Amino acid sequence: MSVIRLLVLGAVRQHGRAHGYQVRNDLEFWGAHEWSNAKPGSIYHALKQMAKQGLLIAHETAPSPAGGPPRTEYELTDAGEEAYLDMLRESLRAHDQRIDVLTAGVGFIVDLPREEAIELLRERVAALDGWREEVEKHWTPGPTPAEWGHIGEIMRLWVQNSASQAEWTRGLIDRLSAGAYVMAGEGQRSVDVLPHGMANPFA
Repeated sequence: MSVIRLLVLGAVRQHGRAHGYQVRNDLEFWGAHEWSNAKPGSIYHALKQMAKQGLLIAHETAPSPAGGPPRTEYELTDAGEEAYLDMLRESLRAHDQRIDVLTAGVGFIVDLPREEAIELLRERVAALDGWREEVEKHWTPGPTPAEWGHIGEIMRLWVQNSASQAEWTRGLIDRLSAGAYVMAGEGQRSVDVLPHGMANPFA
């Protein structure tokens, strides 16, 4: 999965219409340039490419009153909306995605109805548990053989990582079940990543 496509579509969708600099600011405030490939060049490239592919509509805007150049504002098409939600669901459901994909999915989880998000996370937990059981059964049936040496640490890493991911996911399920966050269809929430009047500390 392309994490940059998920991030850019999600950032545009938050605003309804957004220009590239706005998308870049939002993603930089999230620190996405540190934990993903959401660098300025890739953001603008993704916007242009997805507009060509029919996932975004490019609106040419008039020059600003202050004399700045016109900016292109982007808006999701129906196909873009479908692609975005498909990627979002997969990022939360799949247990074998890179951590940047899951991170992006969690960042946009509020775009899903509460029960759907919880069900996707339950699928993730089941997949993690099943994968860990498979590793324990076929790769670590009892103590790691001494002849494996340090390679045996790989199996310990896999098992420990899947257990910790499952524990975190169960915690998120519990928080969502208890009513945390404003999910899709539950009322208005701010579309601004930066609080009003706050400068982007990463700009």
